[in-house]
Amino acid sequence: MNWLINTFSSSIGKKLMMAVTGLGFIGFIAGHLAGNLTIYGGKDLFNSYAEHLHSLGPLVTAAEWILLTMALIHVLTGLTLFYQNFKSRPVKYAVNKNAGGRTIGSGTMPYTGILMLAFVIIHLMNFHFVDKTNITIFEIVSQAFSSPAYVVLYVAAMIVVALHVSHGFWSAFQTIGANHPKYMPIIQMAGLGFSVIVGIGFGFIPIYISILA
Repeated sequence: MNWLINTFSSSIGKKLMMAVTGLGFIGFIAGHLAGNLTIYGGKDLFNSYAEHLHSLGPLVTAAEWILLTMALIHVLTGLTLFYQNFKSRPVKYAVNKNAGGRTIGSGTMPYTGILMLAFVIIHLMNFHFVDKTNITIFEIVSQAFSSPAYVVLYVAAMIVVALHVSHGFWSAFQTIGANHPKYMPIIQMAGLGFSVIVGIGFGFIPIYISILA
């Protein structure tokens, strides 16, 4: 038991937890996007998808608790690593060089992560913790995206998500050991492609709904 505690209290252990939970969220995002895309099939198909999902009952509840646990681990571990890195280098370098393949995604991970957390809370308030009595999920979505301000916020949030995922995707694979010169460029391209799909896939939905309204 001590070796397990020591492992996950170390910097490497924390990064491993970040990687595993991050990959879990990537899987969730992919599934969530696939479900949301049914909205292009019309309100009946989208409502049918939502009803089928809710009919799973205990499975959905279990999935929500797993996601919540993963979120707590990911956020708290990420903030801990960010604080430790900040404390180990309290004074910024005089010259900030963009070396070692540093990208906007890698350089903004803590900040995009915090923005994503804030958006998820807002998103849940608008779609999950609402009165669903005598109203369909399509109507809830339509009402939310009838606000131009929320459409702009949602699209901006999806850009942030895409930016976060663009680095997090391949970084997670690197952390779990898939760091091979032959495969890493492919994983990096896959991460970039996935981030673009996520940004466009989610980001266009509120625009589409607002046009229909």
